[in-house]
Amino acid sequence: MQVKDLKPNTAIDTLEVEVIDVEEPRKFTSFRGSGRVTNARVRDETGEVKLTLWNDEIDLATPGSKLRIENGWAKEYRNELQIGSGRFGRIIVEK
Repeated sequence: MQVKDLKPNTAIDTLEVEVIDVEEPRKFTSFRGSGRVTNARVRDETGEVKLTLWNDEIDLATPGSKLRIENGWAKEYRNELQIGSGRFGRIIVEK
């Protein structure tokens, strides 16, 4: 799968991307607990998209690193396409 193939409310089998930049993480508290969340801009040869990162995933993304998202999701939030690993997916740092 490539960035150009992403559509809102669809699953992501496997997507390989490079991190362009990462926003400063922010802390949150909800009825499920507390943690950290941030967004990163990622790209492949077909385009760019926003990647949402939660807790330990944040430490995997540094500018220039290559990531593989497996079993993730794509959705639209505030008129912008976003992707993430969700509860059942994972993000792997490619070497």
